[in-house]
Amino acid sequence: MRILLTATASYVPPRGGATRSNLIWLDQMAQAGHACRIVCGASGEGAELRFHSSIAVFAVAEPARRSQTLRQQVREFQPDWVLVSSEDLGHGLLREAQHAAPGRVVYLAHTPQFFPFGPASWNPEPRGAELVRQAAGIVTISRHMAAYVERALSREAAVIHPPIYGPGPFANLAHFDGGLVTMVNPCAVKGISIFLAVAERMPDREFGALPGWGTTQQDRCALARLPNVAILPNPRNIEDVLARTCVLLMPSLWYEGFGLIAMEAMLRGIPVVSSDAGGLAEAKHGTGYVIPVRTIERYQPVFDEHAMPLPVVERHDPAPWVAALTGLLTDRAAYEREALASREAAGRFVRGLDAAAMERYLLALVPFAAAEAGRATVESLSPEKRALLLERLRKRGVAR
Repeated sequence: MRILLTATASYVPPRGGATRSNLIWLDQMAQAGHACRIVCGASGEGAELRFHSSIAVFAVAEPARRSQTLRQQVREFQPDWVLVSSEDLGHGLLREAQHAAPGRVVYLAHTPQFFPFGPASWNPEPRGAELVRQAAGIVTISRHMAAYVERALSREAAVIHPPIYGPGPFANLAHFDGGLVTMVNPCAVKGISIFLAVAERMPDREFGALPGWGTTQQDRCALARLPNVAILPNPRNIEDVLARTCVLLMPSLWYEGFGLIAMEAMLRGIPVVSSDAGGLAEAKHGTGYVIPVRTIERYQPVFDEHAMPLPVVERHDPAPWVAALTGLLTDRAAYEREALASREAAGRFVRGLDAAAMERYLLALVPFAAAEAGRATVESLSPEKRALLLERLRKRGVAR
């Protein structure tokens, strides 16, 4: 197969869970022998993520030229599938992909705020919603988000979780005696207001803040004002941060698609205290310390330095968060129970992941026009795709 991925986000290096997920999928398919390319936003700061050397990346800063590059790549590369990631706020790449490769677009539904549909959307657009509905396939990384898509579009979405966590074994980093209460990507939508209030009320505890794609200069200044908060340097590997962490705090206030960092921490035995926003409860997999919040429902017509709309954030009482952290950090037995439960739940989840699931999904997928005509069968695949699918299934002992 020839796979072309597009998004407005930076991919060299990747920033955020969506870009990391997409790169992992492409890396797996490139290693399996498929030709892969990326048309994306300009390079920026972020942790390095190595991927297969055969993947060509076309990083373009200017939006109009990015769409033009996408059009050129569709014409020259002739991809079997164009994967449009939801990190496409104006939906320009989605429109260009559907125009240049009609019937061959697969929508990767990571971030509901960027969707052209649904109650959490920053920029709802009926035409954009219809273009997603006409995609050959829609992929989400959580059951919660698949249900969200189905309610909004009356389209079924496939749930394919990226094999982003690595093969293991995963170090047990739980440590009751010391360590930081850490927040990743502190910003308004991720609940920095709760983080700051909790840190202020727990002056004897050390907190760590790892800036991310949403962290503004104003956020950095607010963090720097608290003497018990350390602003952490961007790591080459997230485990460098988790090794210094005793509890991960995730007070997210926007609708989360899943919560990859929660799973990464739990795999290493680090308890996670999170909100119940969107798919976060699903990411916690039945472990404790999930605190209800009032998710953001409105945004102001004003944009921050990252071109993100300013959210209207309701005030939240920090008391439940302080109580949860105090219970974990002062009761060794409670901490160790939650650490063990987190590590076991995350281990079960990761062992159940299928690294080839996205490849198999695309091999079996048919263009939208063929699916609409009722020809969504193996026989409707091209001889090349049918041979590839059968070869993969035989290797996994599925085909006989």
